[in-house]
Amino acid sequence: MDRAPPEVRISRRRLRACHECDWLMALPPLHAGEQAVCPRCRHSQVRRHRYPAQRSLALALAALTALALALAFPFLGFRVSGVGNRIELTQTAAQLIGHDEPLVAIAVLLTILVLPAIYLAGVIWLQAGLLRGSPLPASRGLARSLAHLEPWMMADVFLVGTLVSLIKIAGLAQVELGPSFWAFGAFALLLLATSQSVDRDWLWFALAGEPSAPEGSRTGETAAAQRLTGCPTCGLVNRLDTGGQGRCRRCGEPLHARHPRSIQRTWALLAAAAILYIPANIYPIMTTTSLGRSDPSTIIGGIVELIEMGSWPVALVILVASVIVPVGKLLALAWLCLVAPRAHNHFALSRTRLYRLTEFIGRWSMVDIFVVAILVALIRAGNLMSVTPGPAALAFGAVVVITMLAAMSFDPRLIWDTPTPPSHSADKEAAHERLAP
Repeated sequence: MDRAPPEVRISRRRLRACHECDWLMALPPLHAGEQAVCPRCRHSQVRRHRYPAQRSLALALAALTALALALAFPFLGFRVSGVGNRIELTQTAAQLIGHDEPLVAIAVLLTILVLPAIYLAGVIWLQAGLLRGSPLPASRGLARSLAHLEPWMMADVFLVGTLVSLIKIAGLAQVELGPSFWAFGAFALLLLATSQSVDRDWLWFALAGEPSAPEGSRTGETAAAQRLTGCPTCGLVNRLDTGGQGRCRRCGEPLHARHPRSIQRTWALLAAAAILYIPANIYPIMTTTSLGRSDPSTIIGGIVELIEMGSWPVALVILVASVIVPVGKLLALAWLCLVAPRAHNHFALSRTRLYRLTEFIGRWSMVDIFVVAILVALIRAGNLMSVTPGPAALAFGAVVVITMLAAMSFDPRLIWDTPTPPSHSADKEAAHERLAP
């Protein structure tokens, strides 16, 4: 049976510091299906589920079963002029290695198979331990790791890339959907449901309880002003040392008042992504050979070709994922880096919403990489018809990864910070000393 939620088992207040605006608040009692949001920026803090351990365990087991089925059967097949080919799911990465694209192959393999499998196995390990009444060994370290894996699982993006690939070749060859295709679709949906079902607040309380908040903590103010911060992994409010650093008392995660050199690191990553975006668009992302004639295709050229073929929906998907999203994310993060040091609360909520959008959409740019991986593995009929990856695939994949890292390195709490004049820096340090325990 489920253990009671934290608010039923302890009577004292449980404090949280919002990870996006740094507002210190007390969590209200929550029932199944309810969530607590920050009153300042409306960021979700805790979402309560009914039967959290059983729910996550059942979904994770079902997702792993679907993944095993997806690996056991043929994934896709095609036939043209009496020549055809059938592939398994793992061949989408293996064929890239055969075409001298090992880094792209590793990225594909990690994001669609390895990391999701590790995540699901970790969820099963954690929830099974809680259901038996005592956590299994290494549960805290595993729970910390799972929180960092979530952004890099892209089974749902790969599924969209598969559908785009099928539409692109449907007019050129007869396409066959293997049992693995349907199993992988179920796996992608179950993986998404599993990640949404994990109640981190309940999980960490069940694993390690909840130490009392630092003495003198005041809600309705920012945490940094009180030399406090919320752990980004388990949510516990901790007191920082005079240098604005510390380590979470519950999960051991390193803590900072603000991400170290957040603006500088974000600028550096944006510059690297902008440089790589040039060869990603100049060089071909793949080369299609048909009846002995090779036709290299850039990202923009592929979009134009789809439009000429009348595949407007697919062209729109590629245009959004490969052009609008990367460029928009570069511009949005650059603008946030410019305005963050001059932030004003009147516009902070709009800027925070922009940051949430850029963080959410970044992973969907991998659609084009997955399309290349699928077509390279599937279309292998020699001079009759074949697809090979181009040099732009690695450059564009690097752009996606780097822009995701840039969004992670940007600290949205800087948007809400009131700029402090240089003359007031000594007063601020003195105030921190007065707040010391």
